[in-house]
Amino acid sequence: MENIETGLLLMVVGMTTVFAILLIVINLGKGLIVLVNKYAPEETVAKKQAPVARAPQAQAIGVIGGLSNQETAAIVSAISTVTYGQGKVIKIEKV
Repeated sequence: MENIETGLLLMVVGMTTVFAILLIVINLGKGLIVLVNKYAPEETVAKKQAPVARAPQAQAIGVIGGLSNQETAAIVSAISTVTYGQGKVIKIEKV
């Protein structure tokens, strides 16, 4: 019976120690985050909005694969919106 009591006591002391050390590590991590955010804030970069040229690109493609000009313009507009004006439609194919 004495061995079980000693074992339980060691288990409780060990688990309490591990829990206390984890709390210390968590609080030190939070403190480090606060210090870094205070003294070295993240730089904000302003994004430039590129002008979207939908009509000329859609007219340059024209009727492709049975698509009307409106459908082609819709595809070009969607690609331009998704890629923030960086994408360009060169060829449209049905798969």
